[in-house]
Amino acid sequence: MTQTLDIPRAGTAGRAYQPRPFGLFKELERPGDVFRDLGPNWFASVMGTGIVANAAAVLPLRLPGLRVFATVVWALAAAVLIALIVAWSVHWTRYPERARGHAANPVMAQFWGAPAMALMTVGTGTLLLGGGLIGPAAAVSVDWVLWVAGTALGLVTTCWIPYLMMTRHDIGAGDAFGGWLMPVVPPMVSAANGALLIPHVASAQGRLTLLLGCYAMFGISLFASVIIITLLWARLVTHKPGAAVMVPTLWIVLGPLGQSVTAAGNLGTQAAHVLPAPYAVGAAVFALLYGVPTWGFAMMWLALAAAVTVRTARRGLPFALTWWSFTFPVGTCVTGTIALAARSQADALRIASVVLFALLVFAWLVVAARTVAGSATGRLFKCDLAGRGGGLGGWWPRSPGLCPGRRGSRGRPGTRGSRGCPGCA
Repeated sequence: MTQTLDIPRAGTAGRAYQPRPFGLFKELERPGDVFRDLGPNWFASVMGTGIVANAAAVLPLRLPGLRVFATVVWALAAAVLIALIVAWSVHWTRYPERARGHAANPVMAQFWGAPAMALMTVGTGTLLLGGGLIGPAAAVSVDWVLWVAGTALGLVTTCWIPYLMMTRHDIGAGDAFGGWLMPVVPPMVSAANGALLIPHVASAQGRLTLLLGCYAMFGISLFASVIIITLLWARLVTHKPGAAVMVPTLWIVLGPLGQSVTAAGNLGTQAAHVLPAPYAVGAAVFALLYGVPTWGFAMMWLALAAAVTVRTARRGLPFALTWWSFTFPVGTCVTGTIALAARSQADALRIASVVLFALLVFAWLVVAARTVAGSATGRLFKCDLAGRGGGLGGWWPRSPGLCPGRRGSRGRPGTRGSRGCPGCA
């Protein structure tokens, strides 16, 4: 097995790297270090950007320029997705040991769900918004490719990551966090977005198969999410919120909740053209009578998460890529609320969807701006032991002398131990 060694350059041996005072990637020793610790968590930025476009495309509000705004944001998400795929390919080529090591880390492994959801989010945006730019037929074809790829990867992560957690990861009683939902949510995204592709299937049996498959994936994600949310609630009650940098991941709970409401609504609409009586009517009834109670719980969780976040921010909430948790989960609540409003014709839900969309756009603007700034300096690409960098993209708790991925006897991030994270090993 070959191993890449970092040879100190002449005159630098024994000396800690000092960041340059200015310039692009000034906090990195070499510009190429951008690819060194690029984890799957970076794809959350595509998810958070794409959901803004998708929500704007179906918002029950007609404003001048809204469609153009949605299309521009979708194009941005698509461009970021392409850039990340290229960059991640370089990461896997140049640093294969580190790339494989992400799955061995009990925290970073959870974000293997992000690439699958990023693919499908951009695919749905292509279907909703891309037809005017690339043509309707091409838009459908692109969505099919991205949906199939995202669904396949998502089904893998749904089984693979929990298997690693059960058999290899060293996890303590107080280690549950919102990120545990990331690998099991992709099938719910497949269900919600796959429903939009049902009209584009030619045969009746093909439409029925896709509809039933989407309902099956709905169940996979729903029941796994209920189990994890229960574990997370218990951890919060007994062990409290924990490290400030991980607090934003509480918002991830909104993801399976809002996306399940969206999926139930989309599938209920398509069932009317696919399922025989009385099941078509039952699907429509389920969409509303499941959606409203779930939406209510989501709003309660949003209030709890917001309260904990504000409390933490007063003490200090450092920016990290975990802040993207403020975007995609809220976006699923927007689309879920829109689906409920369309089915119930309730003005209150239409107003709620607009309010939630405003919250989504505000969060996205703030997080995107901070991400661009952190990326430009190179901070978010760093994984160091000094507590200054973003550490595998900034997801990790930071304290001087502690590697964010180092694991002690219980394998918890941020504890002293002999094993380093994939970026620091």
